[in-house]
Formats: sequence, structure tokens, C-alpha cells
Amino acid sequence: MHIQWYPGHMARARRLLRENLKLVDVVIELLDARIPVSSRNPQIAAILGHMPRLVVLNKADLADGAVTLRWLEWFSIRGTPAIAVDSTTGKGLGEVPLLVEELSNGKIQALVSRGRRPRSPRCMVVGIPNVGKSLFINALVGRRVTRTGNRPGVTRGQQWIRLARGVELLDTPGVLWPKFDDRQIALKLAVTGAIKEEVFDVEDVAAWLVGWLKEHCPRPLMERYRLEEVPAHGRQVLELIARRRGLLGAGGVPDTGRAAIHLLKEFRAGKLGRVTLDEPCG
Repeated sequence: MHIQWYPGHMARARRLLRENLKLVDVVIELLDARIPVSSRNPQIAAILGHMPRLVVLNKADLADGAVTLRWLEWFSIRGTPAIAVDSTTGKGLGEVPLLVEELSNGKIQALVSRGRRPRSPRCMVVGIPNVGKSLFINALVGRRVTRTGNRPGVTRGQQWIRLARGVELLDTPGVLWPKFDDRQIALKLAVTGAIKEEVFDVEDVAAWLVGWLKEHCPRPLMERYRLEEVPAHGRQVLELIARRRGLLGAGGVPDTGRAAIHLLKEFRAGKLGRVTLDEPCG
């Protein structure tokens, strides 16, 4: 299976990102806690260079808590401040303005030493589509300031937003990269909803997810769909899910396409347990 998705607006967003870096002191790199590697755009890392950066592992409520702790340690060892947050409940969000203020201090003090007036810390949020950026920002502010949705590419344009402690935040659209060289990364992005379902075969992606769950944590899959065992082939599991959920076509034939969509939806909602697809290494 080959997954590629790079709409024209993402190329424009990348150019805009370069232009806006000079307006901020700190970049908040928002990652999906379930896939910290796969949701990290390598082009963004190259563009940011040595800009002070705060990594935020969003959707921590959907990820394996023990693995998230290992990821936080992984970033810390490499000198990158990182926190895990749940934008739905607000857990962990209170640390964000404090850390932005701390990371901005060096640049602001340098400006003051050159005769400039002290100003509020400025930051920018960057991340791939559907990493939960709009919900994250809304939760930070405490009110709805950006559109939210469960489909990639909902946010349009950009805007300045004032946070706690006077921190100013610049919102930018999500940016994917033009080519997914690693098939596993493409599959994980598809599974977690970062890529529109119109551009990949949902049955192939769902079958891959079944195989991953069978290898790493089969129990939630078996309990959710009342399976005595997980068959060898993912599409066999989709047929069983279709029967269990009454997703049948003409003549009672299992509709594996609808079963695949159903499985992906339930996985993304956390109904198959808290799962992290990327493990820290190196």
C-alpha cells in the first residue's frame, strides 16, 4: 500500500512557517502521544533549527501512560523540554505558559540589553494535521477561539491569541511532509487520523492495525469484539467485526469496508485501550 498526501495548502503553510519564526521566541511542537516519532514532521525540525522548543505530547489520555513517561525521559535526555497533556480535561496545560515564559527569557533579556522595552513572551504552535492543535489551544485559553474538528485540515489561516501570564501565541495550520518514505509511519498516521481516509484503503490500514494489536496487545481487541482468538489475517478479523456489529451487505455478506471504518473510529476514540504505536529507542 502506498500513501501520499500533500495538498497545495500545506506547501503554502510551510513557507508561512518560515516567515513567522522571526515573530516568536519559542515554538511549541505538538505531537500525538500515541505516535511521537510518526507525528513529528522532519521538515519542521529542519526549519526550526536552534529555535527554543517545547515538545507537547497531546492526547496523552489515549496513549499508554508508562510509554509516555519513557518518551518524556527520552526528550529530557536530549535536552528538549517536554510535557504530556490531555487537552480534553486540561491535565498538564497549566505548565505550558510557565515553560514558554522560561524558554523565552533569554531572547527577551537580550532585547532589553540592546535598549528594547520588555515585552510579553511570544510562541507559535506547530504540528501535523489532526494532532489536536485546535482543541489544545482552546483548552489553553479557556474558551473557543479556533475551530475544532476530528478531520485533518480543519484549521484555516492563523491568528494571535493571548494566554495566561501574558503569553502571546500564534496559531498556524498543520503541515504534513510531501513524501512518506517510511511505510510504517504512513500507516500509523492513517490509523490515528492524520491523513484523510479518501487517500488510502481503509481495509488495508485497518488490517495492519489488527496485526499490530494482535502482536502487541490482543486482549482489548478480543474483548471489544468478543473474539475467542485473533485470526491470522486482518481481513478475517474485519469479517468477524462486521458480523458482531451487524455491518452486513446484501445476502448477509459481511461489509468489511464499514467494519474497517468502525474499527479505526473505535481505536481513535480509545475504545481499544490506551495504546502507543511508537516506542522510544536509541
